[in-house]
Amino acid sequence: METQADRRADLQGVPGPVHRARRGQVPQARGLTFQRPDKRAVEQDPEAVRVWHEETWPAIRARARAENAEVLFGDQVGVRSDQVTGSTWGVEGVTPLVRRTGNRFSVNAMSAISTKGRMHFMVFAESFDAKVMCRFLDRLVGHLDRKVHLVVDRHPAHRSKAVRARLVDHADETELHFLPSYSPELNPDERVNADLLRSLPHTHRARNQAELAAETRRFFHRRQRHPHLVRGYFGGQHVRCIPDE
Repeated sequence: METQADRRADLQGVPGPVHRARRGQVPQARGLTFQRPDKRAVEQDPEAVRVWHEETWPAIRARARAENAEVLFGDQVGVRSDQVTGSTWGVEGVTPLVRRTGNRFSVNAMSAISTKGRMHFMVFAESFDAKVMCRFLDRLVGHLDRKVHLVVDRHPAHRSKAVRARLVDHADETELHFLPSYSPELNPDERVNADLLRSLPHTHRARNQAELAAETRRFFHRRQRHPHLVRGYFGGQHVRCIPDE
């Protein structure tokens, strides 16, 4: 049986009125909440992250401003037909069901967002490789009338020989910058990917690849019409990229 001394020991060091709280109330009284932990790769280099925040990113932005260029953050994402996202209400003890096709198919998308609230994207069926990356760069440049500084992760396609050759041939149009390894939280476009997967319809699931591609395109088109939502992706506590109004 718990004694009064035990209760005092449990609450030792808790200031003020918390001493009168029941044991189950102590975490809340101490300012603690039940949260889903954030993820960090053990391979991440904290010094590289510091250099990115304090030196690399400010230098990229200053250079882009001097060149009257556009800075965008890019990333790719895969969308599968068998992916179940989100949660819903249900009767206790009865798990809700999601009706979807038994066929498996997928589409991929590459997107890029700017601190000005602009979004560019491309939806494709094939695997993401150097050829697709070059095609995306061509489309990106075609939509802008100025040089592009594109910030991406260190995916092999981004650092491929074909992409490097294209950058050399079009140095006045495009320049690539790489985030520190194992640091997806620094890329605001990762939040676009998460938003896309959450936003896919839950009541009507695509029955084929064409429908899935159409749903994916609709998401990007909706976001393109709302620049303030795109700027909101830069609001992550780890991104530290102030949007341009």
